[in-house]
Amino acid sequence: MAVTSKHAVDILKLKAEIRKHWEITDHGPISWFLGFEIKRDRKARTISINQSAYIQRVLEKFNLTNAKPVSTPMEPAAQFSVEQCPSSMNQLSRMKGIPYSEAIGSILWAAVVSRPDIAFAVGTLSQFIQNPGHVHWEGVKRVIIYLGNTKDKWLTFGGKTETGIQGYCDADWASQKHRHSISGYSFHFGVGAVTWSSKKQHIIALSSTEAEYIAQTHAAKEGIWLQTFVAEILGTKPAAIKINCDNQGAIALAKDNKFHSRTKHIDLRYHFIREAVEDGKINISYIPTDQNVSDLLTKALARSKFQGFADVLGLRDLERKWKEDKKATEEEAHANSD
Repeated sequence: MAVTSKHAVDILKLKAEIRKHWEITDHGPISWFLGFEIKRDRKARTISINQSAYIQRVLEKFNLTNAKPVSTPMEPAAQFSVEQCPSSMNQLSRMKGIPYSEAIGSILWAAVVSRPDIAFAVGTLSQFIQNPGHVHWEGVKRVIIYLGNTKDKWLTFGGKTETGIQGYCDADWASQKHRHSISGYSFHFGVGAVTWSSKKQHIIALSSTEAEYIAQTHAAKEGIWLQTFVAEILGTKPAAIKINCDNQGAIALAKDNKFHSRTKHIDLRYHFIREAVEDGKINISYIPTDQNVSDLLTKALARSKFQGFADVLGLRDLERKWKEDKKATEEEAHANSD
């Protein structure tokens, strides 16, 4: 169990009440929880989580510890489809015994907990779990290798500047062979993403505007839940949550609740965004594509753009920073003692 409160006395009271009924062990300030490591930087007002120990076990489990490093979880031009699934006895025999579903489960846990940068790759490759081909297996191994190469990255939350909850949403229109667009969103509370999603849309969008409009609805549902949850914790009134989108047409549709012949075919549930905007729960704003971090959640990007967005999501290599801070502290202490 992890316990949090603004006031230490409340935590002590809760522990005392629990001890009246059960024998418990108090491990003090949290450092490990559900298999991931937690570190707190009170000076920077951040909390960071990391799964390097878990990722190392995954590397060893699938014999990939000595694999050649890669800088992205998926090649930008990569295409995965059902046509690549085994269709002959020889192909089926080649894939027999390959732990594809086990590997997908392993990387899925990392994508859910601390690694939003692999969410798109995991979502894409998990679609072939029933009948994976050799190409799909190579794709999964690349994700594992990438995780191993970046296992020291920490997902960092907080920061000294409080900007409230801010969301980003995007859609990649019909780029995959299945022609279903990919929706992606992330929500940030200060530094770092606190929730994210990369998901194939259930319907085939007829335009990029329609795909983005559907993505806005997915993001709005998550944003309203998140804002309500935070308001309940803080004891404040829920305020409008800002969601950034890079499609002007989709923004215009979300803000206009009038009937349009070009949107009458869209499932009613996707018009939820209009009501949310009209009720003041959601504020849709435009953002250029090259600043929309959720682009990383909808497609495979080139190295430079991918790494830039991964940093915005809050994935930081903090080991070097902590070593430098420790060295500076030791030098300062030594200087004071002299």
